[in-house]
Amino acid sequence: MTLSTILNGPTLVGIAIAYLFGSISSAIIICKLWHLPDPRTTGSRNPGATNVLRVGGKLPALLTLLGDALKGVIPVFVAQRYGLTPEGVALIAFAVFLGHLYPIFFRFEGGKGVATALGCLFVLSWPVALLWVVNWLILAYLFRYSSLAAIVATFIAPFDLLLFQAPLAYCYGMFSIALMLIVRHRTNMINLWHGTERKIGKTK
Repeated sequence: MTLSTILNGPTLVGIAIAYLFGSISSAIIICKLWHLPDPRTTGSRNPGATNVLRVGGKLPALLTLLGDALKGVIPVFVAQRYGLTPEGVALIAFAVFLGHLYPIFFRFEGGKGVATALGCLFVLSWPVALLWVVNWLILAYLFRYSSLAAIVATFIAPFDLLLFQAPLAYCYGMFSIALMLIVRHRTNMINLWHGTERKIGKTK
């Protein structure tokens, strides 16, 4: 399959729409609706569900989590239903994920992408998404670090996709997402290296 076949008109339009859709920040919108501080300037300064939990409590955090996950689900589902090639679907998954990380509507200050990545993965292969959750739970229980569990679980996902005989393009797409997840978690990785990363269940 040639590049021109993969990057046809519908796919290019889909990539642009997916990026813009991903740029809608659930955390910032929900914090505004709940009259909470801007998550980009308080707490960990990350516009994600974990930081919203810190500044606003469980319900806003849950809504943020669902919103971020749905951002991954909806564009990828539409791409599949529209009949795009596996390569096109994978590109749209990456585009919506990139939009979440670097949203054009919010000065490119986005979240870390875990929930959106899981939303994409759920549509690509729901059994692998369930495995992701199992892997995250096991790793989080063993090591007590949410960030580490998310990074490792996401890196395992492309190999799980191979085992479930998903299109190779999906595997490449998830591997690209995993690489970007590391970029967005670089501060967490530095903290892990120095032993200063906050453990699950600890407030300080």
